[in-house]
This record gives sequence, structure tokens and C-alpha cells, in this order.
Amino acid sequence: MSITERMGHVIDLNLTDEIIGLENAHIVQSYKRPPFVLVRGEGVTVYDAEGKAYLDWVAGIAVNALGYAEPGMVNAIQTAASGLLHTSNLYYTEAQARLAAAICEKSFADRVFFTNSGTEANEGAIKFVRKYHYDRGDSERKEIVCFSGAFHGRTLGSLSLTPKEKYQKPFSPLMPGVVVAEYNDIASADAAITERTAAVIAEPIQGEGGINPATDAFLQALRRFCDERGALLIFDEVQAGMGRTGTLWSSEPSGVTPDVQVLAKALGAGMPIGAILTTNAVADHIHPGDHGTTYAGGPFITSVAHYVFDRISQPEFMAHVREVGDYLKERLQEINSPLIKEVRGRGLMVGLELTVDVAPVIEAGYQHGLLMVNAGPSVIRFVPPLIVEKQHVDVLIERLTDILAATGGARS
Repeated sequence: MSITERMGHVIDLNLTDEIIGLENAHIVQSYKRPPFVLVRGEGVTVYDAEGKAYLDWVAGIAVNALGYAEPGMVNAIQTAASGLLHTSNLYYTEAQARLAAAICEKSFADRVFFTNSGTEANEGAIKFVRKYHYDRGDSERKEIVCFSGAFHGRTLGSLSLTPKEKYQKPFSPLMPGVVVAEYNDIASADAAITERTAAVIAEPIQGEGGINPATDAFLQALRRFCDERGALLIFDEVQAGMGRTGTLWSSEPSGVTPDVQVLAKALGAGMPIGAILTTNAVADHIHPGDHGTTYAGGPFITSVAHYVFDRISQPEFMAHVREVGDYLKERLQEINSPLIKEVRGRGLMVGLELTVDVAPVIEAGYQHGLLMVNAGPSVIRFVPPLIVEKQHVDVLIERLTDILAATGGARS
């Protein structure tokens, strides 16, 4: 055993090989991971088993909104752990009711259904909208319109709404009744939404699809078409919601409110929780036995998520996200590299599109102490903890500039 100490933390130099060996032997190989083992984090920095530090621009894929070891969240977890961990949804619990009330107070919603993940929230939303039309005597209205570039999850219903052949083809046949229109194309949406449409689902800013913001006009047109044709509008805010874009909900600048909205990721800031937000007009059609979940909305997770929601939804917190997000976009645009095609996004959900495959850039980032993630083959997605500061942006820009220069672009 080779053990040393770095900055007060014990480092086991053999742990990396041991854990990677165990993972390779016993974990289903559905992920490709870099060759290090993360063991702890503080603020916006994580550390591997050998003590190397990485500035985190992934945040667990837009999840760890408050970073690592945030004192308030640690206290919330410890407090919640001293109470009820699980009761199932057969009984009333205080934390669930209070979190639901807080979310409704700061959204369009009248009611909330808690889930364990974003995929589960989308699955539930599919059931909710179909049940709405069934109860109203329009059981043939089953089609759901989604859009090119969308990502709504990997379970069969949500995967059916994620029109990417690589994800879908091995698992066909998928859920029938899906119509795919072009994202940000009003004419395409107009043609797709008919009297057979149960709902339209859209991300106000696409995440996995490449950090593509919807135009205000596009979202407004979706609302208009749904109202005219009796369909419901679903916004998938799993990645872009919960303050990620500098407003609590990413649809806010458009002035459009949906009938159903799904949340997850940052709602728990690392704890597994999702939510379906809905109006009474939809919720009134969901009766006991229509939908359920054993674990979701438990007292432990909802207690912690309530702390997270209250923290993120403060106006000063949102102002910080907008300020640092604007600074991030400005600094990325300053990089003088022929590899850069476009910088886009809002708040701390920013995409850097390159003219080349981004995989080698992300790989090189590990050597420079950066965690980065792609959004498609040519886009680097920056979705850091929402507590990131301008000084961290400066470090990113310096290191990324060097990486791009070494990859084939000129240094600024």
C-alpha cells in the first residue's frame, strides 16, 4: 500500500488502480470514464485519489448547483438524516408538502408530483397529458410533438421523444404517436401540431442537443398553437431550470408559461429528485392509482431539496448567475482561436461550438485540471456549480486557450 499526505488529506496512490479494476470487472460498461477516481470536493473544485485538483465545469451534468461541501447543504443533509428517511407515499410528510408549496409559490404551477429523476418526470408527464384528454372524452388524442435535437431521457417513453438514431435504434420499437418537428422552426411546429396532438414538449434551451436556446417567438408560437388546437404544452426544464440560465425558469424571458413542466438535476443539487409541475386543469384528472412511486418525494430528499430551492431562488443568487454567466461568455469570445465557431447560451449554461471534434479538447482538459463535458460532437458545454466566481472563469480561459492552441488554434 502506498499512502502519502497532501494538504492535510491522506492520499492512497494504489486506490486508483484498485477502483478502476473493480469498476471494469463489476459495473455494466455503459460509460467511458477518464482514468482517475474522484474522492472529494470543495466549492467548485474536485480532487482525485492521488490529490490532483480539477476545476469543475460539469457539476455532475448541471446537477451540483451549490458545488461541494457547501455548509448550508451539509447542515440540511445532517438535519434531515436525523429524522425520517423514508415512509413511501402512503402517508403525509411535512417536508414534501412544504417543498411543493414553495415550488408552486414561485412558478405557474398549482400542484407538484415528485419523482426520482428527470426521465421519470418526463414519463409521468406523458401519462398526465394522455389522462387529461382521456378523461375529457378525447382518448384518440395521443400524439406528442417533440423537436429535433431534443433530449428528454433514456427510458422508453422519454427515449421516444429523444430523436437521435444512436440512442433509439437498438431499443425499437419505441412508444408510438411521436411526431418530430424542427426546433426553432415555427412553420414546422405549425404543421406538426394538429387535432390529434395531446401535447407538445420542448426544452426552452436544449442541453444535450448542443446548448440551443429557443427564440421567444418560437415558444410564444407553441403556446398559441396549443391553445388554438386543444393541446397541452410541456416545458422540459430538467437541465435549464432551477436558476441555471439566470432566471429561476429558463422560459421566463419569453413570457410563456406551460401547462406542465418537469424539473430534476439542480433541484436536489446532488440528491436524486425530480418533479412534475402542473396546473389544476391537468392535475384534476390524476386520481389515486393513476400514477405512483415508492421512493420519490420522501422526507429526507424533499427536506434537503427545500433548502436548495430556497437558496437558488433568491434574487441575489440569480443576479450572481447572470453576472458570472455574462462574464463567461465574454471571456470565451475573447479567445483567439480558428477552432471556435460560436459561443451561445444564457446564464451558466453556455456552449462553445468548435469546428472540430471536442473529445480531444475535453481529454486534454484533464491534464490541465479541468472537468468539461460535450453536448454533441462539436460543442463543449459549460454548466458549472452556480456558485462559480469570475476568478474561476479566468483560470478556465487561461487553460482552455493553451489547450486550443496545442490542438491547432493560435494562442490569444
